[in-house]
Amino acid sequence: MHVGRTRYRKINIDFNTLIILFSLLLFACLLLWLDSKKGKKEKTMLLQEMEEKNNLYKKEAMIAAKEAIQKDIEKFQEETKERRQELSRLEAKLSKREENLEDRAQVLANKEADLQKRTDELLDKEDYLAEVLQKQLQELERISGLSVEEAKNVLFEQLKVDLQQEANALIRENENHIREVSNEKAKEILTTVMQRCVIDYVVESTVSSVSLPSDEMKGRIIGREGRNIRTLETLTGVDLIIDDTPEAVVLSCFDPVRREIAKLALEKLVADGRIHPVRIEEMVEKARVEIEQKIKQEGENAAMEMGIMNLNKELIKTLGRLYYRTSYGQNVLLHSLEVGHLAGMIAAEIGANVKVAKRAGLLHDIGKAVDQTQEGTHIELGVELARKYGEKEEVIHAIEAHHDDVTANTIEAVLVKLADAISAGRPGSRRDTLEIYIKRLQKLEEIASSYEGIKQSFAVQAGREIRVIVQPDKFDDIATTKLARDIAKRIEEELDYPGQIRVTAVREIRTTEIAK
Repeated sequence: MHVGRTRYRKINIDFNTLIILFSLLLFACLLLWLDSKKGKKEKTMLLQEMEEKNNLYKKEAMIAAKEAIQKDIEKFQEETKERRQELSRLEAKLSKREENLEDRAQVLANKEADLQKRTDELLDKEDYLAEVLQKQLQELERISGLSVEEAKNVLFEQLKVDLQQEANALIRENENHIREVSNEKAKEILTTVMQRCVIDYVVESTVSSVSLPSDEMKGRIIGREGRNIRTLETLTGVDLIIDDTPEAVVLSCFDPVRREIAKLALEKLVADGRIHPVRIEEMVEKARVEIEQKIKQEGENAAMEMGIMNLNKELIKTLGRLYYRTSYGQNVLLHSLEVGHLAGMIAAEIGANVKVAKRAGLLHDIGKAVDQTQEGTHIELGVELARKYGEKEEVIHAIEAHHDDVTANTIEAVLVKLADAISAGRPGSRRDTLEIYIKRLQKLEEIASSYEGIKQSFAVQAGREIRVIVQPDKFDDIATTKLARDIAKRIEEELDYPGQIRVTAVREIRTTEIAK
């Protein structure tokens, strides 16, 4: 029984559920039907509302468009009104300008008329003045007796004379000033460079002597029947003088290279002790090789001392040969070095080309190194050598012009010429120059002291000036001036000298008092 009730209850629940579900289904159907009816009505109402809104929007749009058009119309009218006002202002301004231009045109017309009137008056006055001037000229011509052209010529000539006198005075004044300044500057430059350039000189001669350990060596030098001395003289071209001079042999030759070779060979033979013709020939050859090396070394040393590094090798050898060349007893290589230094220092002082001056000064006497086998003066040979070994034209020109064979066209050529004269004119640098220099100084002082009333006389500046101090009680100023003139005239008559000699007569009175 209990089991059967439970099953029935389950079935009853299922039936009720069905009834409920069915009821819900009916209700849902009813709702769907009602919704479908209501949706149609709402759609209809929605379309009506949309149409009304559309009409409303159209009206609003029409109203907005009309308002915008109205605003544009009003804006256009305002702009048109402003433009019309602006055009009115411009028209008024143009009218005013036109009136001003008309006024100015009237003023200009009046001024033009006034100017024309004044021009006519000036022309009338000009004609009147021309007439008056013509009358005055005629009157002046009548009074002076000269025509207008003649008067002009007289005035021009007088003006030329006056201007020429003023120009001459100005030129003289400037020349005197330039002469004073240039002389002082030249003296200062020359004094400076001569003090800076100091090269020792020894006046060379044409003989050399070789010391011997004993007089017995003289016989060995002479050899049996004189064969040794003949061989040595033949190979070297040098004369050997063996006299009563103790322990010495004198070598005589005008060619210093040959004399030096002979001297060196003889010294080697004396030191070796073996003296015979074969040995003499060997020693002479060795001496010749050593002298050639010495020549090359001296050339290189000279170029290095002068600061010239790009000199041709053959030119260096030729330059070294100047070490064994002399000019009036002066060593030519030392002379060339001094000329190069002097020319370079003067060039540096005045702003010329220092390198060209040094190079030309060193090479100016290079032609003296060439032996007698080549014809020509030492200047021609030097120019030929310099051109052959590629020297520049300014250097060649300086070599060619240092003895005035050609006119010096460059400042460096003039400086080389000047330096050459300074080096050659140094007291004691050359044998004959020293003797002449001493004689000239003595003669100058003799001439000055030969007059009565001379207190003292001094030859100064290497004989370029003589200063005479007179006794003030025996000479007045006029007599002192006459004395200087007389001494100068006598020097011109009795002496031969290069350049000029200044005579300075000094008359001085000194008074000394002691305050106690």
